[in-house]
Amino acid sequence: MAASSERTLISPLMLRRPLVRVLYWVIFLLLLLATATTFGPLYWMVSGALKSNVEIFQTPPTFWPAHPQWSNYSNAWRILQLPLYLGNSLILAAGAVVLQLLVSATAAYALSRLRLWGRSVIQFAFFATLMVPSVVYLIPQFVNISNLPLIHVSLINTWAGVWLPEAANAFNILVLKSFFDTIPSELIDAARLDGASSWQVFTRIVLPLSRPALAVITIFTVIASWKDFLWPLLVLSNSNLQPLLVALYHESSLNANLPFSYLMAGLVFASIPPIVLFLLFQRQIIRGVNLTGLKG
Repeated sequence: MAASSERTLISPLMLRRPLVRVLYWVIFLLLLLATATTFGPLYWMVSGALKSNVEIFQTPPTFWPAHPQWSNYSNAWRILQLPLYLGNSLILAAGAVVLQLLVSATAAYALSRLRLWGRSVIQFAFFATLMVPSVVYLIPQFVNISNLPLIHVSLINTWAGVWLPEAANAFNILVLKSFFDTIPSELIDAARLDGASSWQVFTRIVLPLSRPALAVITIFTVIASWKDFLWPLLVLSNSNLQPLLVALYHESSLNANLPFSYLMAGLVFASIPPIVLFLLFQRQIIRGVNLTGLKG
């Protein structure tokens, strides 16, 4: 059976028109320029990590190091204790994924399928929180983490102090709710006629059907946790618990003799996991974005 050709936005017939062809190449060149602009900083980061401490501050800068110092990567791996901080970043990302999926999925299911009184007000409140800059929450969150209400326990210098404020993510809840709304009610009604409880409907029907949306939420949560800097900087003063980005900041601030190329090498190592994650799961990301109606 012959494979069917994929339909494109511009058909070959339309490309034969001169105006369409000109617009096509103009858009293509603009996208190529945008791609080069995006990858430019990554290139300078990789090449800067290979330069000597003198060449990296040379003016005008060299496009590629005259004598690449490949040992900078191994030295940075050892001196900056990158295995420790990479492990901390992975632990923080894993905890954020577990908590956000648990809270977001259950809250979205309640808003989508359970007949709760005032759920429209709750949904509006979620939308309202998205309009507030996250930096506004820093002081109230830090006060709560320093002395948790009711139980009066401090979560400063604990990974739980980083995870807890991230558990309830309004964006994830609204994305999952919009996906849950598309699940046919007939499936849920049939399961309830067979005696399934709300929890069984949620775990055996809704969640398996929502794997594309859950995959997108997981990937976005990992990337957001990986690049999170300000909140871990405030909560984690213990260097043995800090993620990689915070540790690199402290190293650059406290160690004036540290070669700048080592810091660039550390940033290269910090950039590899999210890039690899996107390359491995880009198809799932695009599919999930289309299914959830996520924009931008």
